Amino acid sequence: MFVALSTLGIILIVLAVLVVFFFIGGLLGARRRDRRQAGTYAEHVAAADAALQQARASDRGWHREAMEAVARDAIDDTRRDWDYTDLHLVLVDDRPGTEEDRAQFVAVGPDGECRVILAREGDRWVAERVE
Repeated sequence: MFVALSTLGIILIVLAVLVVFFFIGGLLGARRRDRRQAGTYAEHVAAADAALQQARASDRGWHREAMEAVARDAIDDTRRDWDYTDLHLVLVDDRPGTEEDRAQFVAVGPDGECRVILAREGDRWVAERVE
């Protein structure tokens, strides 16, 4: 028994199969990348801590406690019901002066992670973006 399908029906079925194929391939690729980078994550966190110490030595305003408080407030404001277990400083971008200084934190929880980018405004830190 044959089922008659229109050309449009065949094209839609092929497209659906391709979308599922690429979705599964993307998931597998992301898992492979995460496993490959798992060992270097701790190194990046340590490097960011070292950069923070260097930035603190060269100019005032790089106080980790204050920066963490801003990051935590930003997460609480944008993701009210999301729980996280750890907050890691992963990037310190200390440019000359203070206007272009940036820092990035990653909050890690059971449902994934969230990145918070902080920027300096004068003598205080503000959340520029929460991803």
